[in-house]
Amino acid sequence: MAGWCVGVPARAESLAARWGLVLGEPYDDGASSVAVRCTTADGAPAVLKLTPDEGFLDSQVEMLRSLAPSGRVVGVLAAETGAVLLEAVVPGVQAAPAPAEWAGLMTALHSVPPPVGLERTLGGRMEEAFARIGRRLAEPVIAAHVDREVWDLAVRRCRHLLDTASTEVLLHGDLHPGNVLDGGARGLVAIDPKTCVGDPCFDAMDYVVDAAGKEGIEDRCARVATAYGLDHDRLRTWSQVDAPLLVIGHLTYGGPDGAVEELLAFAADR
Repeated sequence: MAGWCVGVPARAESLAARWGLVLGEPYDDGASSVAVRCTTADGAPAVLKLTPDEGFLDSQVEMLRSLAPSGRVVGVLAAETGAVLLEAVVPGVQAAPAPAEWAGLMTALHSVPPPVGLERTLGGRMEEAFARIGRRLAEPVIAAHVDREVWDLAVRRCRHLLDTASTEVLLHGDLHPGNVLDGGARGLVAIDPKTCVGDPCFDAMDYVVDAAGKEGIEDRCARVATAYGLDHDRLRTWSQVDAPLLVIGHLTYGGPDGAVEELLAFAADR
């Protein structure tokens, strides 16, 4: 990684020369990548992103391009191995959308047919998530709040939802509030997809459980289901699956006061 970092300035200058960019200041965040503000030859703001994880970046570019017809994901302007030039979303701040706005974003994303040959499924996505996050249940701070009974209930609910799905769409796959930006007149714009095929309710559950400690999970669930036309019971159950996963995130990184208790009560409710 250190060796790669040394070569970043020269690589950025080379790409700027070939793609007609004026480079600006780098963004502060980025554990395994470097993102630089820039301007294209026609004066449009853009973002140049460089990473040593070439396979991951190739996958991200493919996913963004597959969702591009929706008009609701950040656009790919150019790409090559280890580098991508993305449009800059303006104003680009994290959004605080109303349920109807979230439903509108989902409607646009889900209108795009799955690419031919796409093999990523929601079942595989959830299997990986439960395996990866489930390893943390033994950590003292996690075990003090999330017991095995609640976790196993979430797993059983997830399996039942996967087995009973009657409608499947191309999902963003990681549609949480942190991955949605304010695009001004364009509406909400999504970033960092993990596309797969599955139940449309999945793209609403992170937004629903984000209401813990705010207006309340039940209220937001009902409003999103109505706005999109989702099966309320399925959305509620998907959100119960998601709740203990979000609890682990809150315990690790912090969250709204009272959110953990509300999430756990919601997850345990039968």
